[in-house]
Amino acid sequence: MEPNKELTHMIDTYLQRLTVWPSQDAIIDETGSTTYLTLLGDISRIGDALRDAGIGSGAVVAVEAPHSAQAAAALLALAELHAICVPMTRLPEAKRTEFLEVGEVEWIVRIPDDLTSDPTVSRTGVTASHPLYDQLRDKALPGLVLFSSGTTGRSKASVLDLNRIVERYQGNRPAQRILSFLNLDHIGGINTLLHTLGHGGTVVTVPDRTPDEVLATVQRHRVNVLPTTPTFLTMLLISGAIENYDLSSLTHITYGTEPMPQQTLERLSRALPEVRLKQTYGLSELGILATRSKSDDSLWVKLGGEGFDYKIVDDVLWIRSEMAMLGYLNAEAPFDEDGYFNTQDSVRVDGEYLQILGRRSEIINVGGEKVYPNEVESVLLELDNVIDVTVSGLPNPVTGQVVQAALHLADDEDLRTLRRRIDAHCRNRLEPYKVPAKISITQGAHHSERFKKVRA
Repeated sequence: MEPNKELTHMIDTYLQRLTVWPSQDAIIDETGSTTYLTLLGDISRIGDALRDAGIGSGAVVAVEAPHSAQAAAALLALAELHAICVPMTRLPEAKRTEFLEVGEVEWIVRIPDDLTSDPTVSRTGVTASHPLYDQLRDKALPGLVLFSSGTTGRSKASVLDLNRIVERYQGNRPAQRILSFLNLDHIGGINTLLHTLGHGGTVVTVPDRTPDEVLATVQRHRVNVLPTTPTFLTMLLISGAIENYDLSSLTHITYGTEPMPQQTLERLSRALPEVRLKQTYGLSELGILATRSKSDDSLWVKLGGEGFDYKIVDDVLWIRSEMAMLGYLNAEAPFDEDGYFNTQDSVRVDGEYLQILGRRSEIINVGGEKVYPNEVESVLLELDNVIDVTVSGLPNPVTGQVVQAALHLADDEDLRTLRRRIDAHCRNRLEPYKVPAKISITQGAHHSERFKKVRA
């Protein structure tokens, strides 16, 4: 099908925009710097190779790649071809098979780990026939498929109109060097890429998301903006790595994907007083909303901006977005008749400001009293020797649930001693029903590969 020029105008305009800064660094990865001129050449070269292989408008194509200039070029080349891109990192075989099957992937583009060899292209033998794909094909629009982390069950596959997403990145904003903490298989990574390149900035990738590697990358490449997660920022503070690096280039840290512990936010504000701290909010299903934090150490935030609207129903946030997905490939989409999406996030309201409390499914019900895990975690993180903590509900025949806490400690500690310390610390900080009834000590990480707390 021939592309509809009017409908695909935004992706064409976006790519044309990249010609404005030919000599500027577009992306820095493990191989070095790639200028905008080189990136555009890579987009054209990869696009020609994909077209020669038989990939055209409406084809469903998985891109398996580490975050890199080549991965970005492949994604943008597919957009220019009006194909449907399924970005994927290196995955365990079972998860890879699941994604390929659910996505009805027809082609696989694989970028070698050395990032210098040419991508390989292979046909899967599958013919994608999902009705959501037909909606994109009927208008010859570029598409994007993003999978949820699946930490609480099977991953959901969101189908998005990439033209709508790109439309947001057409304004004039300052060029910045932004570290891409999340990969291109996540809406946060897509947002970082498109926002940064659309305004003439530099995307800086990081191969290993440890506190030392991230801060060393900020120092080495004079990064201005670090978008990340509350879980990673908690790790960052506990590691003490902030003291070891020159972070004078850093102007903003943005955080999202999960609730931020108040304790972490206050400590970060004190540790980096010159850095602006900003809460973000976004979902694969809706895109990234404009936000404004009440202050650097406040969890209250304004949501909205052009193209977004929201309402609160029974303390749950519902959002209507012009960037909203077309639907899920493998689940019913929770839109109401007016187009509002049920985020399942519980919120408090104070005038124009909201406080995101967490997923309703994660709220602990103790004899009819609500307990938000994030509140208890923030208090427990104040304790010495605690590196990380995950709070969740434990079934109880009398109260329905009680609070349980799994703690990762810096040094070995007797469980009974730890129990006494927790009780004494929580006595004046939390209501009795919020104090953990069960304590366990763990050794492993409490987060997913996307550095989001896993409570399952």
